[in-house]
Amino acid sequence: MKISVTPDVFKLAQVFTISRGSRTEAKVLTVRVQDGDHVGWGECVPYARYDERLESVTDEIMGLPADITRAALYDLLPAGAARNAVDCALWDLEAKRAGKRAWELAGLTAPGPEITAYTLSLDEPAAMQAQAAKNAHRPLLKIKLGTPDDMPRLEAVRAGAPKSRIIVDANEGWSAEVYADLAPHLVRLGVDLVEQPLPAGEDDALIGMDRPVPVCADESCHDRSSLPKLKGKYDVVNIKLDKTGGLTEALALREAALAEGYQVMVGCMVGSSLAMAPATLVAQGAMVTDLDGPLLLAEDRETPLLFDDAGVHPPSAALWG
Repeated sequence: MKISVTPDVFKLAQVFTISRGSRTEAKVLTVRVQDGDHVGWGECVPYARYDERLESVTDEIMGLPADITRAALYDLLPAGAARNAVDCALWDLEAKRAGKRAWELAGLTAPGPEITAYTLSLDEPAAMQAQAAKNAHRPLLKIKLGTPDDMPRLEAVRAGAPKSRIIVDANEGWSAEVYADLAPHLVRLGVDLVEQPLPAGEDDALIGMDRPVPVCADESCHDRSSLPKLKGKYDVVNIKLDKTGGLTEALALREAALAEGYQVMVGCMVGSSLAMAPATLVAQGAMVTDLDGPLLLAEDRETPLLFDDAGVHPPSAALWG
């Protein structure tokens, strides 16, 4: 087999801002694994929050043996972007070799569309209200927050989209005090979920706190080894393939989390349809699906995922799996 890595850049439709900063483009790595006439591919988004860079992740991937298998991969790379892209490329390759779909190889039932959240970037309240009004037709909106002054933003978004379901993502930006102050208002404004309110290293403060709205672990949950540290703090886990290190671990994490009584959210970094495609398999029946990465792009892959009123559809074989 032959492994190759290509950096790709996708322009965003508009500036995307979270509590940690802003961006105007999505920088991804595309991995291809070729075995004779068959080529499998996958995508990852190296994330600085986890000390990942395009160069370091490329080096990790190119250091793998050419005859790598999915089973061996888990002994050679940790959970993260590098393992994700290779794992997903190997799933795609196996599907093409077998002439079957990846969901069949995984022993899953045929996937269908799932309603996905659409993310509103962090901005001033008036701008966020305008974003909300523009997207008020969408059934589920996700608000990027994470400052000490988020109450006006919450009010503005709800005013802009009075009928949409809303989830909020603080991206570790709140203190325990800020979260405690906001929690009753999350209920009042009909928020369904709050994602990672506190920094991952400070989330013990959630133990014993009232959680009137389900609290979801994102930065605090990477793979199955994260689960013991979440007890008493979280109600939901956000499964992202760039954190789990691929579809293989993502499916295992979903099963383990559900068995331990957590609900499941399936999320994404800002990437193309190729990055979202394997995640659609994990998202089947999830409490929340947040695979809107392609909707935030000004350009996408040649055979993109279909998004319509039914939600995000599973990929065609021409795209992945």
